[in-house]
Amino acid sequence: MSSDTSTAVPAGARQDPSCAPAVEEEEAVTEGAACCGPTTTAGTVEPLPVPSAHRTPVVGRPDDELPVVVIGAGPVGLAAAAHLHEQGVPFVVLEAGDQVGASVRQWSHVGLFSPWRYDIDAAARRLLDAAGWAAPDDEALPTGAELVDVYLEPLAKLPAIAPHLRPGARVTAISRAGADRVRTAGRADLPFVIRLADGTEITGSAIIDASGTWRTPSPLGVNGLPAHGEFETAGLIDHALPDVLGGARDAHAGKHTIVVGSGHSAANTLLDLARLAETEPGTRITWAVRGGSPQREFGGEGADELPARGALGSGLHTLVDTGKLTLVTGFGVHTVRRDGDSITLIAADGRTLTADRVVSATGFRPDHSIGGELRLDLDPILGCTRALADLIDPNEHSCGTVAPHGYRELGQPEPNYYAVGMKSYGRAPTFLMATGYEQVRSIAAALAGDFDAAGDVRLDLPETGVCSANLVARPAGLTTSGGGCCS
Repeated sequence: MSSDTSTAVPAGARQDPSCAPAVEEEEAVTEGAACCGPTTTAGTVEPLPVPSAHRTPVVGRPDDELPVVVIGAGPVGLAAAAHLHEQGVPFVVLEAGDQVGASVRQWSHVGLFSPWRYDIDAAARRLLDAAGWAAPDDEALPTGAELVDVYLEPLAKLPAIAPHLRPGARVTAISRAGADRVRTAGRADLPFVIRLADGTEITGSAIIDASGTWRTPSPLGVNGLPAHGEFETAGLIDHALPDVLGGARDAHAGKHTIVVGSGHSAANTLLDLARLAETEPGTRITWAVRGGSPQREFGGEGADELPARGALGSGLHTLVDTGKLTLVTGFGVHTVRRDGDSITLIAADGRTLTADRVVSATGFRPDHSIGGELRLDLDPILGCTRALADLIDPNEHSCGTVAPHGYRELGQPEPNYYAVGMKSYGRAPTFLMATGYEQVRSIAAALAGDFDAAGDVRLDLPETGVCSANLVARPAGLTTSGGGCCS
């Protein structure tokens, strides 16, 4: 995984006096980099010059400052808003959905495997506490619904956040005012232009893109492309985390379901299907994985620092050992075919699996299309920043072994554009919500010009466990009430 640090500095902020490397010395991935000046390497993009120390005025704003535009009102986006508020930096939060936490609501039936103490951002907690918020038990495990109801909704309603929140505002493109991607002269001092789906355009001094990856699930095809026939059979395919014990129960009860993929999102569905089978005769489960063994998906089990995450792996292991599901290994989907009311998966080696329904739990990927006119230098494998790639490589890291990182590692050749949260990790599934909170804390401090605070990045993460997706649920036949997100 190649990596290249960025030296871009936020507009309107002073030059970082420390000239510290983008990562700690023992984690450095670029040797011989210049102290504070741009570094050019074959195949990399040279960062733009540091913008002058001013913010672009906009008529009608009493402080004559353009806002930082936060895209997405999920946990990380709202945390960014809380930190920007504390730093005294104006902001606006654009949410594509009609409510905050729109993506979280899609998996509201799922529990997080990390307790509340990892799930609440520090700045958000300070704002809520000051408003007399009734905080949940730090050691309790919330569901997605509780994350929204107990935390995100109260946070979004605070006077510090609510006036700056715009639901139903889906971003379709970002550029610079009066300049396309080719123009360099004066580029860093031009405000961003953010175009919305309704044609509205707003301007901003910086972008914190916390739009996530939920809306762009990976396809069934083993080669990363949609399998042949996948679009035509979409009516029989669920994407990750259908509520098979709730709203999607009728589609799976007494039916045969094939779950394709590995990791926590697949495990969640497999465990819920096993619970469904206990009360619904005829419910059958097949688990199809691309690899030769599911061992990695069992994670740390009893050695995991998060008991619910360990119980997830143990529960899945039990389902395999007791034959409550049929495991098919080395199955890479090439073609999908509809046979009457059934769906048939055809592997690259010609093997077939036929069932009533398929759940595609093959992961998620970032959509960088809205930044087509921005200068983004992305790792060619993961689709994250190059400086971050080696730190989050899922071939080397699990959730708890990702090194602390902040505004430096997340910077792009386009000054003041940052992808954060799940989107910052590209296709790496090792993201933790607590990591996203530290990302936006660092970025907010940098945008305010406090580079000492921005560079002091620290993380307290639970170790052990393989994070191949975000979410888990209560294991069938186990006493734990755990489940949860890589958070």
